Amino acid sequence: MTGIHRSFLEIHLAKNRKTSGIFKSSIPYIIATSYLTHHPIQKELQRTDNYHFTNPLYLSEGKSIGQRFIPTERDLRFLWEEILQGKLDENKQKVVDALHETLIRWAKAKGEASDYTDNIALQRLTPLGHWYEVPNLIRNGILAGVLREHPSLQHLLLHNIDTLGVNLSPEILNYHISSGNALTFEVLPRRIEDHGGGLARINGKVRLLEGLAQPSEEDEFKLSYYNSMTTWIHIDKLLKLFGLERSDLFTKSEAELADAVRNVARNMPTYVTIKDVKYRWGHGQEDIYPVAQIEKLWSDMSALSDVQCGYVVVPRIRGQQLKDPAQLDSWVNDGSKEYVEEIADFEL
Repeated sequence: MTGIHRSFLEIHLAKNRKTSGIFKSSIPYIIATSYLTHHPIQKELQRTDNYHFTNPLYLSEGKSIGQRFIPTERDLRFLWEEILQGKLDENKQKVVDALHETLIRWAKAKGEASDYTDNIALQRLTPLGHWYEVPNLIRNGILAGVLREHPSLQHLLLHNIDTLGVNLSPEILNYHISSGNALTFEVLPRRIEDHGGGLARINGKVRLLEGLAQPSEEDEFKLSYYNSMTTWIHIDKLLKLFGLERSDLFTKSEAELADAVRNVARNMPTYVTIKDVKYRWGHGQEDIYPVAQIEKLWSDMSALSDVQCGYVVVPRIRGQQLKDPAQLDSWVNDGSKEYVEEIADFEL
């Protein structure tokens, strides 16, 4: 962009800079990190002088870490035999099937659903899903610090780092404020290549339904709107859900705030996902094993009965996510790259 390769983080800070300049304001920006990413991001920001970003900038370090597990035979057979996937030619398929049976025997020998301990510590553990990113602001003191420095702050905009077209839209903010919603989610018309959660009506309630919660993969394509994960948050209404007020952020202990988070977490569904993890034997040799991990996902906040939620349909150019280098050609050709350059201000 503007002749220089840019990181996702630099792009987001440049958009903040552009919006701040238009409205003659100083808009704080918070970066949510995990135990895996906190120090690398911190180091990169120091190396680049925060990409010459002069507005308040905060790193919100993740406080939730989970143990990975040996998957069960049922988990693996569901993944490999019941979820739709392409078939290879006969001989190649036999090799794949034999590998799967070997890994199932490995899981049985290690103890199904037992702790995964046969690796370095970083591979044994995992963050517990993006639901925890906002509660982390409560637990780690970042939200208290932001409100201390910006006491009139009323709303937050939460988005994924790979949603490059999102910015502080005055029109959507106005709708969010006037609606009285605690949470306003942005959705976009679904395309065939969009995999994941979408807007659904469950037992009469309109809510976001994660792909992991749907009975089959085909059900995703029955949903007309795709979840971009971008969320406008009313701070005080969110705190009320956790049984807190602003003043509690300054007066309650970390243990008390952690209890408040756990009380809400108990009402959130937990998903089991399978991830491939490398095990290095040394001398250039490595194997890949499937491990199970548990996650809680932010969109399930829309299922809580005492949270007023709203939904805004946004253009694809704003809401689509750039997850793979293979998407870059279409991202350039459909005008997304040009759009992002227009809403960003790169000083260099």
